Amino acid sequence: MSGNQDNSVDKVTQKTAELSLNAGAKEFVPKFNVKAPVFTPRAATTPAAAPAAAAPANTAAAPKTMSIKIGSTPTSKEEPAKAEPVKETAKAEAKEASSDNIATTSATATSNTASAADTPNVPDDNDITEEEEMLLNEHFKEHMNVIFIGHVDAGKSTLGGNILFLTEMVDKRTMEKYEREAKEAGRESWYLSWALDTNQEERNKGKTVECGRAFFETARRRYTILDAPGHKNYVPSMVTGAAQADVAVLVISARKGEFETGFERGGQTREHTVLIKTAGVRTLVVAINKMDDPTVGWDKARYDQIVTKLTPFFKQNGYKADSDVIFLPISGYTGAGVKDRVGSACSWYTGPSLLETLDGLQAVERKINGPLRIPISEKFCDMGTIVSGKIESGNIRLNQKVMIMPEKRICEISNIYGANENEEQSAISGDNVRIKLRNIKEDMVQTGSVIVDRKHPCHNTREFDALLVIREAKLITSKYKSVMHVHTATEEVILAKLLHKVNKQNKRSRMPPPFVKKGERCIVRIQTTKPVCVETYSDFPQLGRFTLRDEGKTIAIGQILKLVDTNTINA
Repeated sequence: MSGNQDNSVDKVTQKTAELSLNAGAKEFVPKFNVKAPVFTPRAATTPAAAPAAAAPANTAAAPKTMSIKIGSTPTSKEEPAKAEPVKETAKAEAKEASSDNIATTSATATSNTASAADTPNVPDDNDITEEEEMLLNEHFKEHMNVIFIGHVDAGKSTLGGNILFLTEMVDKRTMEKYEREAKEAGRESWYLSWALDTNQEERNKGKTVECGRAFFETARRRYTILDAPGHKNYVPSMVTGAAQADVAVLVISARKGEFETGFERGGQTREHTVLIKTAGVRTLVVAINKMDDPTVGWDKARYDQIVTKLTPFFKQNGYKADSDVIFLPISGYTGAGVKDRVGSACSWYTGPSLLETLDGLQAVERKINGPLRIPISEKFCDMGTIVSGKIESGNIRLNQKVMIMPEKRICEISNIYGANENEEQSAISGDNVRIKLRNIKEDMVQTGSVIVDRKHPCHNTREFDALLVIREAKLITSKYKSVMHVHTATEEVILAKLLHKVNKQNKRSRMPPPFVKKGERCIVRIQTTKPVCVETYSDFPQLGRFTLRDEGKTIAIGQILKLVDTNTINA
């Protein structure tokens, strides 16, 4: 036996001598499972001092929810664990684990490492895991959703189409084709808008009907263009687009007569500004368009006149003129001031172009590790059920099982389509995507439903209390009926009770008011005809703010304060 053992040792020694080390290889740092029981040695071979009591692994403080800014360093309310001591402890354990002779002090080190160093590796809904770090690396360039709003014929679609051309998202041959077809149809100046207005009805009328969607990219960011219709008959489509926006570009026509029509004579400039503020969009870029028109000629006096009239209105609606609103002159048709700066055509303006302004905006906070929330803005059938929407929170991956609320239907993600319909492996909060779903039919999905994680469903309710600000209605009493727009959902509602009137000091009246009128604030109880997916404004603002409309006007804007019958609905 002794001879056989010697031969085995000689062979191992010979094989070991033939091996060579890779000096460029990364240092191996073992990771331990905090949920595994702590190893306790049976005996100690060397005397050691009594070790201090190790804290149990499950007593570590739970990590706080993190807000991530793509392209910047993640921030947390708790200080991160120090890296150096963790690495040293891990190295010591790796060496000690390979030996049969372990001291009692090593057991203490193992327990401490499991409780302190391994806690960040525990899968947790509020912690950023390795998988989520990998998602951040995949989506390192920030994505921003930009909605173009404004009165009809302000040049929103033309501006959007020219941006696609200038950023090479639409090639020159395609644009020449649009120009040729538009000339044959007698609408030569509309050809740029045809890059966004894709259906025949929109091209014939020269008016956007549905909220168009397109993508472009700069050196710093990825963008989704949401081209909102400007006609008052299509405001519901504009509201759906506003619910998906991070930034708004308010397009104003500088042409004489057109600005006045859009702003002073009941045009959509005012209503769009109110609706975009209600949707939670905090930054407003005001692009004063058509500055090259013969009636304007890049006149600074006309530009200043428009800025002077718009500024007080923005302040009335909660925008800070010095930080939330940015004015700039452009020509959407010629491209002056869009990608490149205006230059000699407008010597009095030396500021950045439109795309430079968008690139310079502050990064938007994303909750990539939050509960999954995707309000469905559109659905259709194309070799399967396809839905589209903005990921308000969380992230998705291929073959992930999700649930659609309020229907509570379980399905699976089979395909994810991102910019220009490219297939993606994953998508994160802020992305505007199309998703093909497996194991569900199109008629089982409704616009306004919300895609959620099965473990973290959202609330459904038919009744809730809300704070309302009355804008247009002369008089509102209990039992008043209207249409509610909340995220991408549209539901008929009734104001069941007027609970309190709220004064300027935010004090509530003791008795319920008999009525409320324009300019007043009140707390009301609202009932819907069927369950809707909402949250309180304090918990999840994107699903907690809404608009009430009636007879083609925005009657009131509101915030949800309390959900009343969620226990019954969600049972």
